[in-house]
Order: sequence, then C-alpha cells, then structure tokens
Amino acid sequence: GRFDAPTDALIERLNNSLVFDGRLWRQDIAGSVAHATMLGKTGILTPDEAAQIVAGLEALRGDLAQGVVILPPDAEDVHTAIEVLLKERIGAIAGKLHTARSRNDQVCTDIRLYLRDECDNLNTKIAVFQGTILEVSAQHFDTILPGCTHLQHAQPIVLAHHLLAYYWMLERDRERLNDTRKRINRSPLGAGALAGTGFPIDRGMTAELLGFESVLPNSLDAVSDRDFAIEFLSFAAITMMHLSRLAEEIILWNSPEYGFVLLDDGVTTGSSIMPQKKNPDVAELARGKTGRVYGDLMSLLTLMKGLPLAYNKDMQEDKEPLFDAVDTLHLVVPAMQKTLATAQFRTERMKRATAGDFSTATDLADYLAGQGLPFREAHEIVGRVVRYCIEKKIGLEQLDSDSLAEFSPLLRENPDAALAVLTVEACVAARNSEGGTAPESVRAQWILANETLKRS
Repeated sequence: GRFDAPTDALIERLNNSLVFDGRLWRQDIAGSVAHATMLGKTGILTPDEAAQIVAGLEALRGDLAQGVVILPPDAEDVHTAIEVLLKERIGAIAGKLHTARSRNDQVCTDIRLYLRDECDNLNTKIAVFQGTILEVSAQHFDTILPGCTHLQHAQPIVLAHHLLAYYWMLERDRERLNDTRKRINRSPLGAGALAGTGFPIDRGMTAELLGFESVLPNSLDAVSDRDFAIEFLSFAAITMMHLSRLAEEIILWNSPEYGFVLLDDGVTTGSSIMPQKKNPDVAELARGKTGRVYGDLMSLLTLMKGLPLAYNKDMQEDKEPLFDAVDTLHLVVPAMQKTLATAQFRTERMKRATAGDFSTATDLADYLAGQGLPFREAHEIVGRVVRYCIEKKIGLEQLDSDSLAEFSPLLRENPDAALAVLTVEACVAARNSEGGTAPESVRAQWILANETLKRS
C-alpha cells in the first residue's frame, strides 16, 4: 500500500533471493509451524485458526518433499513462497501466520535451523573419515618412512604416526564444530524486525518446539548479527585447510619421484591427450576448493564489518557463502575419505627412501649427550661426521667403527654401540615418549584415538 508504482523488473531480479534461499523451505515451514502453534496457545490466534495454519503447513511440507508442488519461481524469497502456497490451500487465514513475526527474525531462525542440521551431518562425515584413518593406521605401526621438516628428510617416523596427526586435526575440527553448534542453537524467533513485538508471545515455547537450547535475549542482536555463521565458516575454512594439507601430501607421495602411494582408479582421472597419465584429481580439487571456502569466510566477514544495527539488506548475501561452504565440505570430506581408504601404500619404497638420508644423525648426537657430552658439542661432532659421509658418498648407516671412532674419544670407547643407534629401526624405537613415533607409543596413541571416536 505504500507504493504507487511496481518495482522495476531489474530491481526485482536484484532483490530476489529465492534462487538460493529456496533450499531453506524445510526450516521455514518448521519455524512457521512452531510460531503458529505458539500463537494458538497464547490466544493471539484462535485454536481453530492455528490448527488450520499448522495443518496446511504440514500438508505443504509433505507435498514439497514428494515434489507434488514446487516453490513459485516468481516469489521474492522462500518466506513469501511458502506463504503464497499456504494461502492457495487455506485462503486468507494464511496471512495471520505473519502476526508477531518479521522476515528478519524468520530468516535468522531458518539459517540457524539449517546450520544446526548441517553441523550434525558434517560431524558424522568427519567421524567416518577419522574411522578410516584409524583403519589404515592400524596396518602401519611398523611402516617406516622419512619424516620431514622444510620438506627435507629430518627423522624417520612410522606411517601410522603420520596419518594419526590428521586424525587429531580432524578431532579438533569436530570440537570446533560442536562448540559452534552450541551458539547456533539459540532462538531469534520473536525478536521481530528489531524491537520485539507488542503481542503476548511466548519465545520460550517456540524455542522448545524447535529444539533450541535458549532464546537470544536482545532483539537487536538476534536479527542483526551473523557471528554464528562466521564461526561456522571459520570451522569450515580450518577443516578445509587440514584436508588440503593431506591432499598435498597425497599428491606428492603419488608422484613418480616419491612413489609412496598408488591411488585407486576410482579416485583418479586420465589425460585427454597423454594416455599414460593417472592424475590425483580428488586431492587436487580438495586443495583447490580450500581457496573458495576461505573466500566464503572473507565474504561474510567483509559483508558484516560496517553494518549499523539492525537488519540491512546486505545481509541477504549471507546465505550463498554459507551454502557454498556446506556443499563443498559435503563433497570434499567423503571424497578424501574414499581416496585414503582405497590407497595402496608402497611400504618398501618408503623405507628405502630413508637410506643415506642422514635422518638418524640426531640419534648419534643423543647418544653422545647420553655419555655426558653437552648436546651442543655433540651436535657439532655429528655435523662433522655427516660432512665426512657426504664427502665419501656414503650414508651414516654405512660407517664402520674405525671411521666413526676418529671423531670423538667417546665414540672410540664403544663404536659398535654408537653404530647401533644409526639404523632407522633403532631411531624409531627410541622415540617412545608419549606422542612419539615409536611403534609402542603409536599403538597407545591409536587406542586413545579409537576411544575418543567411540565416545563422540
């Protein structure tokens, strides 16, 4: 009634959000059922009016789920679309559904319900991935490979230890997700446009009907902040970062130069021109899609940074980054899980890669320190031993007792004992501190991880 002329067609197109927020129809109906139920219980609507609205919404929910009806494409947004369809079924009484409610608190409710469900869905998928890591790790407590820093061979480790590092990264991701869910699960319904309502609503009732843990106590805050969505996107970005790191290692290990892993045909593709190629596309796409999820986070942070209270139309742009991040995680997590589950690790090649790489040098320094030599002096002596080996073009494990004895009186006392620490098996076994790479320590870590997963 406020306007004399219709909205320009171009502006209608700009203003329309149904093309992306249509996926919220389930949450919109759930929120509307709870709202109508409350309106009837509080006497704002008559019991019969509330019952008609709820019955109409329930029938509409079933028909939309079965594809019997679709959202009207000319509706401005999902909220309008649902109300239009409801009016077609029950008549003008459908208009009473909007009593004591604004699209501002309605959309916030929809997003929170949507994200709450997706937190649970993603939690399950990440847990499945963790289970795969445990299954694969259990086969490789004794598989030795080079451990690296700066992408240089540093110290030998076992493969189970390496893989379990990603288990714990994903465990923290799930902790972040579960913690985020607590803040998502608070009800904005009843906040109105920004200032609440004069109707005697019961926000606690709608919160309980929708499974929210509490209501947001400030109506301005309830409709005007998206920190809960930003927090979810932060979780998504960090999780994708972890997946991208694993993807990068799979890409490297799958290369001919490394040759540590063979990827299954089901998770690789060929080349359009080079018939010999077998490309690790899943890992590469996981690595590439990480950037778009970072962009989703930055989009929403940038969107919100300058908005005055309360609601602004800018906030219509909050949904596409959220949906994109959710969809990306739903694709990438199971794809990476399948890649790891079907991978074949070339264990002998991994161990051969430690030959002549000087990765046991620290153990020789530790041996000298154990004989009473200050570690810094031991470090310098072993550095000279390494330089000698490089000049002779041999590895530490190829030293003989006479050559080793020349570098220190402590090495002359019992050169065979010093030589014994230079095998990769001895090096790995020696690191039996809690969280270390010794097979016995890794088994203990695996048991802890398995118990953690069962409890979650």
